[in-house]
Amino acid sequence: MNSGPDPKVLEQLVGKVVGDVAGAMGVFMAYLGDQAGVYHALDEAGPSTVEELASKTGLNPKYLHEWLGANAAAGYVTYDGVNERFSLSQEQALVFTREGQPACMQGFFQAIVAQYETHAKAVKTFQSGKGRPWSQQSKCCFCSTDRFFRPGYAANLVENWIPALDGVDAKLKSGAKIADIGCGHGSSSILLAQAYPKSKVYAFDFHEPSIIEARQKAKAAGVKNVRFAVARAQDFPGKDFDLACIFDALHDMGDPVGAARHIRESLGPKGTFMLVEPLAGDSMSENLHPLGQIFYAFSTVICTPASLAQEVGLGLGAQAGQKRLTAVLNQAGFSHVRRAAETPTNMVLEVKS
Repeated sequence: MNSGPDPKVLEQLVGKVVGDVAGAMGVFMAYLGDQAGVYHALDEAGPSTVEELASKTGLNPKYLHEWLGANAAAGYVTYDGVNERFSLSQEQALVFTREGQPACMQGFFQAIVAQYETHAKAVKTFQSGKGRPWSQQSKCCFCSTDRFFRPGYAANLVENWIPALDGVDAKLKSGAKIADIGCGHGSSSILLAQAYPKSKVYAFDFHEPSIIEARQKAKAAGVKNVRFAVARAQDFPGKDFDLACIFDALHDMGDPVGAARHIRESLGPKGTFMLVEPLAGDSMSENLHPLGQIFYAFSTVICTPASLAQEVGLGLGAQAGQKRLTAVLNQAGFSHVRRAAETPTNMVLEVKS
């Protein structure tokens, strides 16, 4: 006989949901403060009253009072109740306003806000079971994806990931041919071009607005040895690449087997395919933690809809895991798959024929 809900379990679950709601509003407040430059101003000014911060930012002190209260309650800013001053600790500054640092989370926040911006499309897509092309995402989604991933690539790509591949670092230093597939706004491509000036980087993405943005970023960076072109992963041009890369994008593709097969055919005889994918275990049970929750959630509204909108529509999802990815790569004709490196958020696979 069902005796009804357990009061303690119910209380715990309600408490968890209240915490999640607080976190959701915290993310929105963090995005608001980023866009309005409040964190940056507070980082520059040091401990400040509401009035001092209002004078520095030109913002309404009444709005700032409420925003600072929300941030102080969340632990995003520090409040000195005796002197009625707000400040950022070193750790808070790194997370909320130090652009380009691996710990900076503003790209993450922006990606979440981008999904709420187009929530009606997300609901319609989820209910229909159909795909939703990458091009139908909010423009903010493209910017936030680049903003979130760029610091991690900057911290790891040249220092850790490339050296973890057998013989690749030396080859790129002496001059090689690189393909960066699904390059988005081009951050990974530009990093490779800057680190290996003797090599040539050919970067491809099927989303033309992203390629236009990537070209502008490369021009601003003064990088000459990178070329961007609109092309799909299944049929991008070029042969005899020494290194091919896909960063956090294979699981978004409708036909990842076809993409991997074309990469294999485009590599030189001793070429290497470096596949960077979200870190995940091989079963759902292994991924039931906060990071897994985040990846599954983004996969629900971005990755899987993008895949289902393309040919084949395999829908790997952002938590495919190494076993499932290896099966895809083996089907494409690759026989060697090794986990060469990993971070708390990514796995790096060395893939060869």
